[in-house]
Amino acid sequence: MQVDTGIGTVHVEVVGAGPAAVLWHSLFVDSRQWDRVRATLAAHRTLVLVDGPGHGRGGLPPDRFTFDDCADAAALVLGTLGVGQDVDWVGNAWGGHVGYAYASRYPARSLVTIGAPPTPLPPAERRRIALLTAAYRAVGPRPLTGAVVAALLGPDADAHSVAMVRDTFRANDRTGMQRVMRAMMLHRPDLTERLHRISAPVLLVAGDRDPMWTLARAAATAAGLPHVRTVEIANAGHLPPLEMPAPTAAEILSFWRQTSPVTS
Repeated sequence: MQVDTGIGTVHVEVVGAGPAAVLWHSLFVDSRQWDRVRATLAAHRTLVLVDGPGHGRGGLPPDRFTFDDCADAAALVLGTLGVGQDVDWVGNAWGGHVGYAYASRYPARSLVTIGAPPTPLPPAERRRIALLTAAYRAVGPRPLTGAVVAALLGPDADAHSVAMVRDTFRANDRTGMQRVMRAMMLHRPDLTERLHRISAPVLLVAGDRDPMWTLARAAATAAGLPHVRTVEIANAGHLPPLEMPAPTAAEILSFWRQTSPVTS
């Protein structure tokens, strides 16, 4: 279904049974990044799978929007579905950043962030992303596909993972993607001041092949949260649910069992 929100049209798919869990994908891909974990998680939760604006079946976003705007859009989606706001949130990269905003503003039941540093981009990384954004605007996705695949996936990623990232990146709306890149990466604010507002239990997940978000950085972030666990997924880059689905799903289910009921 399509839901009109303040950040444009969001596409939503609902599968599974039990308490609701929102799954919001990483930048550059779409909700298909969850395909390898959705059956396992859907056995225990009603999954609300989001295609954010500019991605997959999502619509065109506005020229400027924020993580708070994304969180408000998620709350609107849940209201449209008749679901309460006290959901389990699972977000990868972009989805994790939206998760920090959501859990600091709404009564989330739990929060899982994957590859989502709450700090702004370091200066060198910001310069690299600025060049990437400019190049994307000038030439489109195809010449940049290899760089995006290398940034998101570990060096040993299988052919399915590579094809999924390649195909979704190339298929995304060009104008929408450019706007999301600018708003969600180049203008990413410091979200660390939000952490003390999050009362829900939090699981911070890092892939051991992800230079953007290491277990050490996750542990440093954990110091700002009252109820938190950190975990590292072996042989995974920035998208562990796609690259290493079985251990990633197992960690999420273990966390859910410890923080809220898991249906069987």
